[in-house]
Amino acid sequence: MIKAVFFDIDGTLVSFQTHQVPASTQYALEALRDKGIKLFIATGRPPSGLAHIKNLLPFPFDGYITTNGQYCFNDAGVLHEQWIPSEDLANILPYLEEKQIACDFMELDYIYLNRATPRVLQMWEQLGDTAFKEPFDDPKRIFTNRTYQLSAFVDPEEEAEFFQRLPSCRSVRWHPLFMDVIPREGGKATGILKCLEAYGISPEESMAFGDGGNDTEMFTCVHTGVAMGNASKDVQRMADYVTDDVDHDGILNALKHFQIL
Repeated sequence: MIKAVFFDIDGTLVSFQTHQVPASTQYALEALRDKGIKLFIATGRPPSGLAHIKNLLPFPFDGYITTNGQYCFNDAGVLHEQWIPSEDLANILPYLEEKQIACDFMELDYIYLNRATPRVLQMWEQLGDTAFKEPFDDPKRIFTNRTYQLSAFVDPEEEAEFFQRLPSCRSVRWHPLFMDVIPREGGKATGILKCLEAYGISPEESMAFGDGGNDTEMFTCVHTGVAMGNASKDVQRMADYVTDDVDHDGILNALKHFQIL
């Protein structure tokens, strides 16, 4: 019996085409809540990037996994947190300057960019109203403020060189224009297990929906992992089930398929 369901945001709850939550998805979420099933957000966004989503879905979730698992919380408080050591981050700053790489630095209540590049502008355009347009600031904040995640605007082919400077971290990618950088032992799977433990729910009683490369590890720690129809083939191969895309009632259809609704 499913007692908890975890949802990615971009491309899963929110359409990349309309930048809205489909009516069928809103109905499905309300129906799950009516059945007493716990609902969780599992996103690469930081807590400060949730405001627009909360406007699109004006009811509380039971918990939030943010920054790809590095900061998890509910109304009662923090369930889990982990940040990137500043000494590790210091290793990457000269490389970002040398290569003129744009990078987001994510603190809990503040996210900033070191510079704008064509990739940044393209990402903002693709995400539309759901994009959080960060201010520009000095990356030396890493020495005085906790940084939970980076989002580096590099191609997959550039990742190996990047991580030569940041060996204690790894990449989780949900967008072709950038990668999220998190501690090697972090991730959405870690966040899911922390949330389940807090509510006394076993992994066998949980389900997850996602569409990006940073969602595949969710599929490994829940009973049923569902890939959206708009997910890449690599992501779909990792899932237990592939549903329709976000714009064609994918979440509701999967819940009906498994007779949860």
